[in-house]
Amino acid sequence: MEKMKLKMLYADIKSDIEIIENELEQALNSSSHILNNASIYLLQGGGKRIRPVFVLLSAKFGDYNIERMKNIAVPLELIHMGSLVHDDVIDDSDMRRGRETVKSQYNNRVAMYTGNFIFGKALQYVTDIEDPRVHRILAETMVELVNGEVIQIEDKFRLDQHLKDYFRRIKRKTALLIESSCELGAVVSGADEKTIRHLKRYGYFVGMSFQIVDDILDFTATDKQLGKPAGSDLLQGNVTLPILLMKDDPQLVPYLEKVASHGLTEQERLEMLALVRKSAAIKEATKISNLYLQKALREVEALPNHPMKKKLRDIALYMGKRKS
Repeated sequence: MEKMKLKMLYADIKSDIEIIENELEQALNSSSHILNNASIYLLQGGGKRIRPVFVLLSAKFGDYNIERMKNIAVPLELIHMGSLVHDDVIDDSDMRRGRETVKSQYNNRVAMYTGNFIFGKALQYVTDIEDPRVHRILAETMVELVNGEVIQIEDKFRLDQHLKDYFRRIKRKTALLIESSCELGAVVSGADEKTIRHLKRYGYFVGMSFQIVDDILDFTATDKQLGKPAGSDLLQGNVTLPILLMKDDPQLVPYLEKVASHGLTEQERLEMLALVRKSAAIKEATKISNLYLQKALREVEALPNHPMKKKLRDIALYMGKRKS
């Protein structure tokens, strides 16, 4: 249902998104039977294609040409997809979006090489764009994305981290790729520098809000809605905003200790979820997400008058208010 709502928001670029979808399938074609099957399996798992959508909507503020824009929209989505494959190996995740992960379908070695293959395809695809600025932004994005993933590993089960550590981590892990999607869409289309700056900042703020909502939903949504057990992030050692906001709650501490020692039972998982759901931490985390969302909307208002302003506003509101 939520995915359908999003598709309705960008219905007027549906044909261009279909072009991107076809290009993704072609880009993942490999002479290796295993790599081909693993990559296509990942693609068929679906996804909201948020990053290509932001590329295309941002490009509307310049000289829009889908044949040119696909050369940056496809690589950005491939980078996202490749990072998901690696994420599932690092987190030892068997399920994503209600389906088995590539790691679970095959094994860790195939998953790691599949992720590397997808990254390589992203770099190969972007060579059709000659602008060195585009290559620099994309390379910096990939470097920071990896830094974010390593920081997440370093921060696993760390309850003594500060909120700034969390914000720095989600910026690199999630917000930066959305920020780059907006920025590169505008750059490749030749939008003016002021518009590029506003779209870049919009992408960053939307990305931060999006990830915080994701971290809230990991506790408040059902197992069925998530396609994996609720609370999975914490069980994998990823200490997110709701937990950071209530980590000293004496009722929660015993559960956190059991999570750290991998001794949490299924009944205790359900009890922990109930405790987090009724806590003030959920409201406080939602408030912080909304602050980022409002900043994103202010960037939209600063953009030149254009029909796409409403689209950007509506999608930001969808991402910041979604329920699954």
